Amino acid sequence: MEVRFHLPGLRRNFPLNIVFTKLLAEHPEFFREGVTVGSFFGEFPTSLWNGGRNSRGDQCNAEYINAVIRTANEYGVAVRYTYTNMALDENDLQDAYCNYCLKAADNGKNGVIVVSPLLEQYLRDNYPNMKLTSSTCKQIRGIDGVNAELRKGYDMVVLDYNLNNHYDLLAQIEDKERCEILVNAACEPNCPRRGEHYRNISENQKVIAHNMRSPREEWKEVTPWTCKYCTGAGQNVYSIQGYPTYVSPDDIWNKYVPMGFRNFKIEGRTDNLFVVVEAFCHYMVLPEHQGVVRIHLLSQLERMNVLQMNQPKPTPFL
Repeated sequence: MEVRFHLPGLRRNFPLNIVFTKLLAEHPEFFREGVTVGSFFGEFPTSLWNGGRNSRGDQCNAEYINAVIRTANEYGVAVRYTYTNMALDENDLQDAYCNYCLKAADNGKNGVIVVSPLLEQYLRDNYPNMKLTSSTCKQIRGIDGVNAELRKGYDMVVLDYNLNNHYDLLAQIEDKERCEILVNAACEPNCPRRGEHYRNISENQKVIAHNMRSPREEWKEVTPWTCKYCTGAGQNVYSIQGYPTYVSPDDIWNKYVPMGFRNFKIEGRTDNLFVVVEAFCHYMVLPEHQGVVRIHLLSQLERMNVLQMNQPKPTPFL
């Protein structure tokens, strides 16, 4: 029985994802029953089609993009692009950077998480080997809507986090194995402005992409976002445990898996690395091995210079 986890990050978190996946292969006894890594999701920043989280300033060269895709696939892990920008127009579909990223991953092993019907049709027409996932950004709350979405030929459908732990509703889903559960959502449950926030991120991503390729005098202003409901910043797997949308490891193995669910998403592609390490250990590592795994992951990241532990500056005694 596989319990597939989908891990955040193709850039900031990618070294952690690889160290973690390698450890899983070498020491499966450290991990909970059936744990596998299904995909690394995110973007190669800064992608015009990106959504869900802002990226700005950074961009990846072709060598890096190809190396990440090759390495992930060699470990049996799919790359899934979060191309969930809901503000795209026809001109945006010709973006050279995003199309390069697609061509580099177009080998039948990888996929795209989508929201925009315009982009979805473009992908179906031009990249038919890319597996499509319907995003949680669509905020489908009704089970009839979920079942209708599953009939549209998506590889997977990421459920709205507000359905978490509503087992009477989840039981009515027709194809549970093709559903993905977001287990550690940092947003306040039933946030009334979640959709607006996604729209703001999408529009700002277009502004950021425009500014990156334009002279300074042609830059546009990013629209700031403020919201009394936005408690996600600084949240972690411990601070959200009082939310009714939080899914515990025990819930996964004792409730979700027996119901037929197999895919679980851990968010955090812009989070502090320590927060992400803690989430990985919390969900996938047996409690008695979490300390050893945590130290291993952080030590490896320090050895790779992903984490830098600065030494005190020598000073003379006066």
